[in-house]
Amino acid sequence: YHTAKERIDDLHGELPVREAEVARLREKLETAEGKERKKVKRDLQRAEAHLATLKETVAAVESQIAAVEGDADLAAKAAAHPNIGEAVLEETAKLHAGDPENVRLWKEFLPHSLDEINRVYRRLGVSFDHTLGESFYHDRLKPLVDDLLARGIAKVSDGAVCIFFDDIDVPMIVRKKDGAFLYATTDLATLAYRMETWHPDAILYVVDHRQSLHFTQLFTAARMLGFDDVELVHVAFGTVLGSDGRPFKTRSGDTVALEGLLDEAVRRAGEIVAANDDAKPNGPELSPEERRRIAEVVGIGALKYADLSQNRTSDYVFSYDKMLAMNGNTGTYMQYAYARIRNIFAKGGIDIDAVRNSSATIQLREPAERSLGLELLRFSETLEMVPVDYRPNVLTGYLYDLAARFTTFYENCPVLKADDDAVRSSRLLLCDLTARVIRQGLDLLGIQVVDRM
Repeated sequence: YHTAKERIDDLHGELPVREAEVARLREKLETAEGKERKKVKRDLQRAEAHLATLKETVAAVESQIAAVEGDADLAAKAAAHPNIGEAVLEETAKLHAGDPENVRLWKEFLPHSLDEINRVYRRLGVSFDHTLGESFYHDRLKPLVDDLLARGIAKVSDGAVCIFFDDIDVPMIVRKKDGAFLYATTDLATLAYRMETWHPDAILYVVDHRQSLHFTQLFTAARMLGFDDVELVHVAFGTVLGSDGRPFKTRSGDTVALEGLLDEAVRRAGEIVAANDDAKPNGPELSPEERRRIAEVVGIGALKYADLSQNRTSDYVFSYDKMLAMNGNTGTYMQYAYARIRNIFAKGGIDIDAVRNSSATIQLREPAERSLGLELLRFSETLEMVPVDYRPNVLTGYLYDLAARFTTFYENCPVLKADDDAVRSSRLLLCDLTARVIRQGLDLLGIQVVDRM
Protein backbone atom coordinates (compact mmCIF):
# COMPACT_ATOMS: atom_id res chain seq x y z
CA TYR A 1 0.00 0.00 0.00
CA HIS A 2 2.70 2.46 1.00
CA THR A 3 4.72 1.63 -2.12
CA ALA A 4 1.60 2.14 -4.24
CA LYS A 5 1.01 5.53 -2.64
CA GLU A 6 4.60 6.52 -3.43
CA ARG A 7 4.30 5.37 -7.06
CA ILE A 8 0.92 6.73 -8.05
CA ASP A 9 1.91 10.40 -8.57
CA ASP A 10 4.85 9.41 -10.77
CA LEU A 11 2.62 7.08 -12.79
CA HIS A 12 0.01 9.79 -13.28
CA GLY A 13 2.79 12.14 -14.39
CA GLU A 14 4.05 9.61 -16.93
CA LEU A 15 0.63 9.09 -18.55
CA PRO A 16 0.45 12.41 -20.48
CA VAL A 17 4.02 11.90 -21.70
CA ARG A 18 3.16 8.48 -23.13
CA GLU A 19 -0.11 9.77 -24.60
CA ALA A 20 1.71 12.65 -26.28
CA GLU A 21 4.23 10.23 -27.81
CA VAL A 22 1.44 8.07 -29.23
CA ALA A 23 -0.29 11.15 -30.66
CA ARG A 24 2.98 12.36 -32.22
CA LEU A 25 3.63 9.02 -33.90
CA ARG A 26 0.05 8.77 -35.20
CA GLU A 27 0.40 12.17 -36.77
CA LYS A 28 3.77 11.27 -38.24
CA LEU A 29 2.37 8.03 -39.67
CA GLU A 30 -0.14 9.97 -41.79
CA THR A 31 2.63 11.54 -43.90
CA ALA A 32 5.34 8.85 -43.71
CA GLU A 33 6.07 6.72 -46.77
CA GLY A 34 8.08 3.63 -47.73
CA LYS A 35 10.60 2.31 -45.24
CA GLU A 36 10.06 5.25 -42.94
CA ARG A 37 6.35 4.39 -42.70
CA LYS A 38 7.19 0.84 -41.63
CA LYS A 39 9.53 2.13 -38.95
CA VAL A 40 7.03 4.68 -37.66
CA LYS A 41 4.29 2.06 -37.63
CA ARG A 42 6.51 -0.26 -35.59
CA ASP A 43 7.41 2.55 -33.18
CA LEU A 44 3.73 3.43 -32.86
CA GLN A 45 2.81 -0.15 -32.01
CA ARG A 46 5.46 -0.20 -29.28
CA ALA A 47 4.34 3.17 -27.93
CA GLU A 48 0.69 2.05 -27.87
CA ALA A 49 1.67 -1.17 -26.07
CA HIS A 50 3.68 0.81 -23.50
CA LEU A 51 0.75 3.20 -22.99
CA ALA A 52 -1.70 0.31 -22.56
CA THR A 53 0.62 -1.38 -20.05
CA LEU A 54 1.02 1.91 -18.15
CA LYS A 55 -2.75 2.38 -17.97
CA GLU A 56 -3.12 -1.17 -16.63
CA THR A 57 -0.42 -0.47 -14.04
CA VAL A 58 -2.14 2.76 -12.97
CA ALA A 59 -5.45 0.93 -12.63
CA ALA A 60 -3.84 -1.89 -10.62
CA VAL A 61 -2.04 0.54 -8.29
CA GLU A 62 -5.19 2.61 -7.80
CA SER A 63 -7.07 -0.61 -7.04
CA GLN A 64 -4.48 -1.54 -4.40
CA ILE A 65 -4.85 1.85 -2.74
CA ALA A 66 -8.65 1.74 -2.88
CA ALA A 67 -8.75 -1.76 -1.42
CA VAL A 68 -6.86 -0.61 1.68
CA GLU A 69 -8.55 2.76 2.08
CA GLY A 70 -11.97 1.19 1.62
CA ASP A 71 -11.40 -1.30 4.44
CA ALA A 72 -11.39 0.28 7.92
CA ASP A 73 -9.28 -2.51 9.43
CA LEU A 74 -6.65 -2.46 6.64
CA ALA A 75 -6.57 1.34 6.64
CA ALA A 76 -5.91 1.38 10.38
CA LYS A 77 -3.09 -1.16 10.01
CA ALA A 78 -1.56 0.83 7.15
CA ALA A 79 -1.68 4.00 9.24
CA ALA A 80 -0.12 2.21 12.19
CA HIS A 81 2.79 0.89 10.10
CA PRO A 82 3.88 3.72 7.77
CA ASN A 83 7.48 2.41 7.65
CA ILE A 84 6.75 -1.27 7.12
CA GLY A 85 8.90 -1.35 3.96
CA GLU A 86 11.95 -0.17 5.87
CA ALA A 87 11.17 -2.67 8.64
CA VAL A 88 11.20 -5.53 6.13
CA LEU A 89 14.61 -4.42 4.85
CA GLU A 90 15.88 -4.21 8.41
CA GLU A 91 14.80 -7.82 9.02
CA THR A 92 16.69 -8.88 5.87
CA ALA A 93 19.79 -7.07 7.12
CA LYS A 94 19.41 -8.81 10.50
CA LEU A 95 19.20 -12.19 8.78
CA HIS A 96 22.42 -11.42 6.88
CA ALA A 97 24.02 -10.42 10.19
CA GLY A 98 23.10 -13.78 11.75
CA ASP A 99 20.33 -12.66 14.10
CA PRO A 100 19.35 -15.88 15.97
CA GLU A 101 15.57 -15.37 15.71
CA ASN A 102 15.65 -14.60 11.99
CA VAL A 103 17.97 -17.52 11.29
CA ARG A 104 15.66 -19.84 13.29
CA LEU A 105 12.64 -18.74 11.25
CA TRP A 106 14.58 -19.07 7.99
CA LYS A 107 15.58 -22.65 8.87
CA GLU A 108 11.93 -23.40 9.68
CA PHE A 109 10.62 -22.08 6.34
CA LEU A 110 13.41 -23.36 4.06
CA PRO A 111 12.66 -27.13 3.95
CA HIS A 112 9.05 -26.53 2.93
CA SER A 113 10.09 -24.15 0.15
CA LEU A 114 12.71 -26.59 -1.16
CA ASP A 115 10.24 -29.49 -1.10
CA GLU A 116 7.81 -27.57 -3.31
CA ILE A 117 10.52 -26.35 -5.70
CA ASN A 118 12.01 -29.84 -6.06
CA ARG A 119 8.57 -31.37 -6.62
CA VAL A 120 8.02 -29.10 -9.63
CA TYR A 121 11.54 -29.78 -10.90
CA ARG A 122 10.87 -33.53 -10.73
CA ARG A 123 7.69 -33.06 -12.73
CA LEU A 124 9.70 -31.18 -15.35
CA GLY A 125 12.37 -33.87 -15.40
CA VAL A 126 15.01 -31.36 -14.26
CA SER A 127 17.88 -32.43 -12.02
CA PHE A 128 21.12 -30.85 -10.82
CA ASP A 129 24.58 -32.21 -10.10
CA HIS A 130 25.16 -29.51 -7.47
CA THR A 131 22.61 -27.28 -5.75
CA LEU A 132 24.01 -24.48 -3.61
CA GLY A 133 21.55 -21.84 -2.43
CA GLU A 134 22.32 -18.23 -1.59
CA SER A 135 22.82 -19.13 2.06
CA PHE A 136 25.80 -21.31 1.16
CA TYR A 137 27.72 -18.18 0.22
CA HIS A 138 26.67 -16.10 3.23
CA ASP A 139 29.98 -16.49 5.08
CA ARG A 140 31.82 -15.42 1.93
CA LEU A 141 30.03 -12.10 1.44
CA LYS A 142 31.77 -9.98 4.09
CA PRO A 143 35.28 -11.25 3.20
CA LEU A 144 34.52 -10.57 -0.48
CA VAL A 145 33.47 -6.96 0.21
CA ASP A 146 36.51 -6.46 2.46
CA ASP A 147 38.75 -7.78 -0.32
CA LEU A 148 37.13 -5.49 -2.90
CA LEU A 149 37.74 -2.50 -0.64
CA ALA A 150 41.32 -3.53 0.20
CA ARG A 151 42.19 -3.90 -3.49
CA GLY A 152 40.61 -0.60 -4.41
CA ILE A 153 38.06 -2.28 -6.68
CA ALA A 154 35.16 -1.01 -4.54
CA LYS A 155 34.72 2.29 -2.73
CA VAL A 156 32.40 3.64 -0.04
CA SER A 157 29.79 6.03 -1.47
CA ASP A 158 27.09 7.59 0.76
CA GLY A 159 27.59 4.79 3.27
CA ALA A 160 27.20 2.00 0.69
CA VAL A 161 30.02 -0.01 -0.90
CA CYS A 162 30.02 0.26 -4.68
CA ILE A 163 32.11 -0.80 -7.67
CA PHE A 164 32.47 2.00 -10.21
CA PHE A 165 33.26 1.30 -13.86
CA ASP A 166 34.95 3.42 -16.53
CA ASP A 167 32.51 2.49 -19.30
CA ILE A 168 29.29 1.80 -17.33
CA ASP A 169 27.36 4.77 -15.97
CA VAL A 170 25.67 2.91 -13.12
CA PRO A 171 27.81 1.54 -10.23
CA MET A 172 27.25 -1.93 -8.81
CA ILE A 173 26.29 -1.84 -5.12
CA VAL A 174 27.73 -4.77 -3.17
CA ARG A 175 26.74 -3.65 0.34
CA LYS A 176 23.98 -1.23 1.27
CA LYS A 177 24.50 1.44 3.89
CA ASP A 178 22.40 -0.59 6.36
CA GLY A 179 24.91 -3.44 6.00
CA ALA A 180 22.73 -5.71 3.87
CA PHE A 181 24.25 -7.50 0.90
CA LEU A 182 22.62 -7.73 -2.53
CA TYR A 183 22.25 -10.18 -5.40
CA ALA A 184 25.35 -8.63 -6.96
CA THR A 185 27.38 -9.58 -3.89
CA THR A 186 26.10 -13.15 -3.91
CA ASP A 187 26.67 -13.47 -7.68
CA LEU A 188 30.28 -12.33 -7.32
CA ALA A 189 30.86 -14.71 -4.41
CA THR A 190 29.26 -17.54 -6.40
CA LEU A 191 31.43 -16.84 -9.41
CA ALA A 192 34.57 -16.79 -7.25
CA TYR A 193 33.60 -20.11 -5.60
CA ARG A 194 32.98 -21.76 -8.96
CA MET A 195 36.34 -20.62 -10.26
CA GLU A 196 38.15 -21.88 -7.16
CA THR A 197 36.26 -25.19 -7.02
CA TRP A 198 35.63 -26.29 -10.60
CA HIS A 199 37.94 -24.09 -12.76
CA PRO A 200 35.30 -23.94 -15.53
CA ASP A 201 35.95 -22.99 -19.14
CA ALA A 202 32.59 -21.20 -19.33
CA ILE A 203 29.78 -20.07 -17.03
CA LEU A 204 26.37 -19.45 -18.58
CA TYR A 205 23.68 -17.31 -16.98
CA VAL A 206 20.27 -18.05 -18.55
CA VAL A 207 18.30 -15.02 -17.41
CA ASP A 208 15.74 -12.52 -18.78
CA HIS A 209 17.22 -9.91 -21.14
CA ARG A 210 16.05 -7.18 -18.75
CA GLN A 211 18.96 -8.15 -16.46
CA SER A 212 21.55 -7.27 -19.12
CA LEU A 213 22.99 -4.33 -17.15
CA HIS A 214 23.49 -6.48 -14.07
CA PHE A 215 25.47 -9.08 -15.99
CA THR A 216 27.53 -6.46 -17.80
CA GLN A 217 28.49 -5.14 -14.36
CA LEU A 218 29.07 -8.64 -12.94
CA PHE A 219 31.33 -9.76 -15.76
CA THR A 220 33.32 -6.51 -15.67
CA ALA A 221 33.76 -6.85 -11.90
CA ALA A 222 34.87 -10.47 -12.36
CA ARG A 223 37.62 -9.36 -14.76
CA MET A 224 38.68 -6.71 -12.22
CA LEU A 225 39.01 -9.53 -9.67
CA GLY A 226 41.33 -11.36 -12.06
CA PHE A 227 38.98 -14.01 -13.46
CA ASP A 228 40.19 -13.74 -17.05
CA ASP A 229 40.43 -17.39 -18.10
CA VAL A 230 36.73 -18.13 -18.29
CA GLU A 231 34.01 -17.39 -20.81
CA LEU A 232 31.18 -15.52 -19.07
CA VAL A 233 27.95 -15.46 -21.05
CA HIS A 234 24.55 -13.95 -20.35
CA VAL A 235 22.25 -16.23 -22.36
CA ALA A 236 19.45 -13.68 -22.52
CA PHE A 237 15.91 -14.51 -23.56
CA GLY A 238 12.93 -12.43 -24.61
CA THR A 239 9.52 -11.89 -23.07
CA VAL A 240 6.54 -14.26 -23.25
CA LEU A 241 3.54 -12.23 -24.42
CA GLY A 242 -0.19 -12.72 -24.15
CA SER A 243 -2.55 -12.57 -27.14
CA ASP A 244 -2.80 -8.80 -26.56
CA GLY A 245 0.92 -8.38 -27.28
CA ARG A 246 1.75 -7.50 -23.67
CA PRO A 247 3.65 -9.58 -21.07
CA PHE A 248 1.73 -12.78 -20.34
CA LYS A 249 -0.31 -12.50 -17.12
CA THR A 250 -3.46 -13.88 -15.55
CA ARG A 251 -6.78 -12.07 -16.03
CA SER A 252 -6.25 -10.38 -12.66
CA GLY A 253 -2.90 -9.04 -13.82
CA ASP A 254 -0.74 -11.38 -11.74
CA THR A 255 2.28 -13.31 -12.98
CA VAL A 256 1.27 -16.77 -14.22
CA ALA A 257 2.49 -19.55 -11.91
CA LEU A 258 4.55 -22.28 -13.58
CA GLU A 259 2.56 -25.15 -12.10
CA GLY A 260 -0.65 -23.56 -13.31
CA LEU A 261 0.79 -23.57 -16.84
CA LEU A 262 1.80 -27.21 -16.50
CA ASP A 263 -1.62 -28.29 -15.20
CA GLU A 264 -3.47 -26.50 -18.00
CA ALA A 265 -1.12 -27.84 -20.70
CA VAL A 266 -1.55 -31.39 -19.39
CA ARG A 267 -5.34 -30.98 -19.19
CA ARG A 268 -5.52 -29.83 -22.80
CA ALA A 269 -3.09 -32.54 -23.90
CA GLY A 270 -5.37 -35.08 -22.21
CA GLU A 271 -8.28 -33.93 -24.37
CA ILE A 272 -6.16 -34.28 -27.52
CA VAL A 273 -4.87 -37.73 -26.55
CA ALA A 274 -8.41 -38.91 -25.74
CA ALA A 275 -9.86 -37.56 -28.99
CA ASN A 276 -7.05 -39.11 -31.02
CA ASP A 277 -7.45 -42.46 -29.28
CA ASP A 278 -11.25 -42.47 -29.62
CA ALA A 279 -10.95 -41.80 -33.36
CA LYS A 280 -8.82 -44.88 -34.08
CA PRO A 281 -10.46 -47.24 -36.67
CA ASN A 282 -10.68 -50.20 -34.30
CA GLY A 283 -11.67 -48.20 -31.25
CA PRO A 284 -9.66 -46.84 -28.31
CA GLU A 285 -6.38 -48.59 -27.52
CA LEU A 286 -5.22 -46.77 -24.40
CA SER A 287 -6.25 -47.40 -20.80
CA PRO A 288 -7.23 -44.40 -18.62
CA GLU A 289 -3.85 -44.65 -16.86
CA GLU A 290 -1.97 -44.68 -20.20
CA ARG A 291 -3.94 -41.63 -21.32
CA ARG A 292 -2.99 -39.78 -18.15
CA ARG A 293 0.68 -40.70 -18.49
CA ILE A 294 0.82 -39.73 -22.16
CA ALA A 295 -1.02 -36.46 -21.47
CA GLU A 296 1.60 -35.53 -18.85
CA VAL A 297 4.45 -36.21 -21.28
CA VAL A 298 2.76 -34.44 -24.19
CA GLY A 299 1.58 -31.41 -22.20
CA ILE A 300 4.90 -30.70 -20.52
CA GLY A 301 6.79 -31.49 -23.72
CA ALA A 302 4.63 -29.00 -25.61
CA LEU A 303 5.44 -26.22 -23.13
CA LYS A 304 9.17 -26.91 -23.24
CA TYR A 305 9.30 -27.20 -27.01
CA ALA A 306 7.25 -24.02 -27.54
CA ASP A 307 9.75 -22.06 -25.45
CA LEU A 308 12.91 -23.64 -26.86
CA SER A 309 11.79 -23.45 -30.49
CA GLN A 310 11.72 -19.64 -30.43
CA ASN A 311 14.65 -17.42 -31.28
CA ARG A 312 15.65 -16.96 -27.65
CA THR A 313 16.23 -13.20 -27.89
CA SER A 314 12.83 -12.52 -29.46
CA ASP A 315 9.51 -12.02 -27.71
CA TYR A 316 6.78 -14.53 -28.57
CA VAL A 317 3.05 -14.89 -28.05
CA PHE A 318 1.98 -17.70 -25.72
CA SER A 319 -0.78 -19.94 -27.11
CA TYR A 320 -1.88 -23.35 -25.82
CA ASP A 321 -3.62 -24.08 -29.12
CA LYS A 322 -0.46 -23.46 -31.17
CA MET A 323 1.90 -25.34 -28.87
CA LEU A 324 -0.35 -28.42 -28.75
CA ALA A 325 -1.11 -28.47 -32.48
CA MET A 326 -0.65 -31.83 -34.17
CA ASN A 327 0.99 -30.16 -37.14
CA GLY A 328 3.65 -27.52 -37.54
CA ASN A 329 6.83 -27.05 -35.53
CA THR A 330 5.48 -28.17 -32.15
CA GLY A 331 6.52 -30.67 -29.51
CA THR A 332 3.23 -32.52 -29.96
CA TYR A 333 3.90 -32.96 -33.68
CA MET A 334 7.42 -34.25 -32.98
CA GLN A 335 6.17 -36.72 -30.38
CA TYR A 336 3.45 -37.83 -32.78
CA ALA A 337 6.05 -38.28 -35.54
CA TYR A 338 8.08 -40.53 -33.24
CA ALA A 339 5.02 -42.53 -32.16
CA ARG A 340 3.94 -42.96 -35.79
CA ILE A 341 7.31 -44.47 -36.69
CA ARG A 342 7.19 -46.80 -33.70
CA ASN A 343 3.71 -47.87 -34.83
CA ILE A 344 5.17 -49.06 -38.14
CA PHE A 345 7.18 -51.68 -36.28
CA ALA A 346 4.27 -52.59 -34.00
CA LYS A 347 1.88 -52.90 -36.92
CA GLY A 348 4.26 -55.15 -38.85
CA GLY A 349 5.29 -57.18 -35.81
CA ILE A 350 8.90 -56.22 -36.56
CA ASP A 351 11.72 -57.05 -34.15
CA ILE A 352 13.86 -53.96 -34.67
CA ASP A 353 16.87 -55.50 -32.91
CA ALA A 354 16.83 -58.34 -35.42
CA VAL A 355 16.76 -55.84 -38.30
CA ARG A 356 19.64 -53.83 -36.78
CA ASN A 357 21.74 -56.96 -36.27
CA SER A 358 21.04 -58.37 -39.71
CA SER A 359 23.26 -57.91 -42.75
CA ALA A 360 20.77 -55.45 -44.24
CA THR A 361 22.11 -52.12 -45.47
CA ILE A 362 20.47 -48.77 -46.17
CA GLN A 363 19.87 -48.14 -49.86
CA LEU A 364 19.04 -44.62 -51.02
CA ARG A 365 17.62 -45.14 -54.48
CA GLU A 366 14.45 -43.04 -54.48
CA PRO A 367 14.63 -39.20 -54.25
CA ALA A 368 12.66 -39.23 -50.98
CA GLU A 369 15.07 -41.80 -49.52
CA ARG A 370 18.08 -39.71 -50.48
CA SER A 371 16.50 -36.56 -49.07
CA LEU A 372 15.80 -38.29 -45.75
CA GLY A 373 19.26 -39.84 -45.63
CA LEU A 374 20.98 -36.50 -46.23
CA GLU A 375 18.88 -34.87 -43.52
CA LEU A 376 19.87 -37.59 -41.05
CA LEU A 377 23.52 -36.87 -41.82
CA ARG A 378 23.00 -33.25 -40.76
CA PHE A 379 22.28 -34.23 -37.14
CA SER A 380 25.87 -34.06 -35.88
CA GLU A 381 26.43 -30.79 -37.74
CA THR A 382 23.31 -29.34 -36.10
CA LEU A 383 24.46 -30.38 -32.64
CA GLU A 384 27.72 -28.53 -33.22
CA MET A 385 25.84 -25.38 -34.26
CA VAL A 386 23.53 -25.18 -31.23
CA PRO A 387 26.14 -24.17 -28.60
CA VAL A 388 27.88 -21.66 -30.90
CA ASP A 389 25.38 -19.01 -29.79
CA TYR A 390 23.38 -21.10 -27.32
CA ARG A 391 20.26 -21.34 -29.47
CA PRO A 392 18.22 -24.54 -29.00
CA ASN A 393 15.82 -23.41 -31.74
CA VAL A 394 18.50 -24.54 -34.22
CA LEU A 395 17.89 -28.09 -33.00
CA THR A 396 14.08 -27.81 -33.01
CA GLY A 397 14.22 -26.44 -36.56
CA TYR A 398 16.32 -29.42 -37.63
CA LEU A 399 13.98 -31.94 -35.99
CA TYR A 400 10.98 -30.37 -37.70
CA ASP A 401 12.72 -30.53 -41.08
CA LEU A 402 13.64 -34.16 -40.41
CA ALA A 403 10.03 -35.05 -39.57
CA ALA A 404 8.86 -33.33 -42.75
CA ARG A 405 11.40 -35.30 -44.86
CA PHE A 406 10.23 -38.50 -43.20
CA THR A 407 6.60 -37.73 -44.03
CA THR A 408 7.52 -37.29 -47.70
CA PHE A 409 9.53 -40.52 -47.59
CA TYR A 410 6.68 -42.47 -45.95
CA GLU A 411 4.12 -41.18 -48.45
CA ASN A 412 6.25 -42.08 -51.46
CA CYS A 413 8.15 -45.16 -50.36
CA PRO A 414 6.13 -48.15 -49.04
CA VAL A 415 7.84 -49.73 -46.03
CA LEU A 416 5.97 -52.83 -44.89
CA LYS A 417 4.73 -53.43 -48.44
CA ALA A 418 8.05 -52.75 -50.17
CA ASP A 419 8.85 -54.58 -53.43
CA ASP A 420 11.34 -57.02 -51.88
CA ASP A 421 12.97 -57.93 -48.57
CA ALA A 422 16.14 -55.93 -49.20
CA VAL A 423 14.21 -52.72 -49.87
CA ARG A 424 11.90 -53.44 -46.95
CA SER A 425 14.82 -53.90 -44.55
CA SER A 426 16.55 -50.80 -45.89
CA ARG A 427 13.46 -48.68 -45.32
CA LEU A 428 12.89 -50.18 -41.88
CA LEU A 429 16.44 -49.16 -40.97
CA LEU A 430 15.73 -45.64 -42.26
CA CYS A 431 12.58 -45.51 -40.11
CA ASP A 432 14.48 -46.76 -37.07
CA LEU A 433 17.32 -44.28 -37.54
CA THR A 434 14.85 -41.41 -37.94
CA ALA A 435 13.02 -42.38 -34.75
CA ARG A 436 16.32 -42.64 -32.84
CA VAL A 437 17.45 -39.21 -34.00
CA ILE A 438 14.09 -37.64 -33.09
CA ARG A 439 14.22 -39.30 -29.69
CA GLN A 440 17.80 -38.22 -29.03
CA GLY A 441 17.12 -34.68 -30.24
CA LEU A 442 14.08 -34.32 -27.99
CA ASP A 443 15.98 -35.86 -25.09
CA LEU A 444 18.67 -33.19 -25.48
CA LEU A 445 15.87 -30.63 -25.14
CA GLY A 446 14.59 -32.33 -21.98
CA ILE A 447 11.49 -33.70 -23.72
CA GLN A 448 10.25 -37.29 -23.44
CA VAL A 449 8.64 -39.38 -26.17
CA VAL A 450 5.82 -41.93 -26.12
CA ASP A 451 5.41 -45.03 -28.25
CA ARG A 452 1.66 -44.50 -28.70
CA MET A 453 -0.57 -41.44 -28.86
